[in-house]
Amino acid sequence: MKRQTRHSPIPFTRLLTDIRAADIDSVGGKGANLGELAAAGFPVPPAFCVTTSAFRMFMYDSPRVEEIYSVLAKLPADDLAKAQEVGGWVRRNLSRLPIPEEVQESIHASWSALGKEAAYAVRSSATAEDLPTASFAGQQDTFLNVQGEAPLLAAIKACWISLFTDRAILYRARSGFSHQDVSLSVVVQQMVVPENAGILFTADPVTGRRHVSTIDASYGLGEALVAGMVSADLYKVDTRLQEIIERKIGQKQVAVRPREGGGVYQELIPTAEGSLPSLEDSQVLALAEVGSRIEAHF
Repeated sequence: MKRQTRHSPIPFTRLLTDIRAADIDSVGGKGANLGELAAAGFPVPPAFCVTTSAFRMFMYDSPRVEEIYSVLAKLPADDLAKAQEVGGWVRRNLSRLPIPEEVQESIHASWSALGKEAAYAVRSSATAEDLPTASFAGQQDTFLNVQGEAPLLAAIKACWISLFTDRAILYRARSGFSHQDVSLSVVVQQMVVPENAGILFTADPVTGRRHVSTIDASYGLGEALVAGMVSADLYKVDTRLQEIIERKIGQKQVAVRPREGGGVYQELIPTAEGSLPSLEDSQVLALAEVGSRIEAHF
């Protein structure tokens, strides 16, 4: 990893409207694909990315950065206790560092352009995500309903530091990835407050059938689903026929909701309501159709 020099022409933030799929080295996998989707006309909420250049400047502001990467490089791939010890030491060192002033100024400008009053999702976007031989998705942190500049800066810094969680460090060691070669961008995206949220696959992840889209859905923000708090609804659509071929309604006992002023909370769902379908058939088919268009684009 090369040090990011001061006053470099490489920007520290980039608006999503300026990002395409080829920009993975600058904004990571999540940021690059969101930019590509937005450019193709899909309904992607406004966002900006704090680039890997900002992450590198933050890292190299540490007087111990060379020591950090040297210690990580020597970490055994099968020693969980050592990974926990080293990870804690790395995170403590990085938590003491301020965000460089130039980076803060760039974040402030992009945040102001998108809207200071909005609530944001702050999400990690690594340069090594969903590779053919490895998947780093979900290993770094995400923060929801972030409001105000100080909480935004804190969330961005926490995302950077989460590149060095125990599990992320150990996964890279076991997969043969150099810790120094993986950088992190942060996606700062205006929040959508949904009635329901979930995950769509354009191929059945269990059977591998390419013509079957699967949708997992639950109430509220998607956090309840991805964190395993609920038994979500499952819908399967034959995209050749545009027909729902399977429907399993889960028991959705909790919903994650945005809290006024920032952050989230868990709302208990009454049993009768939790056993109802989260999506209407027309919504399921509309989602599958959007998924097919996205698949075709890529």
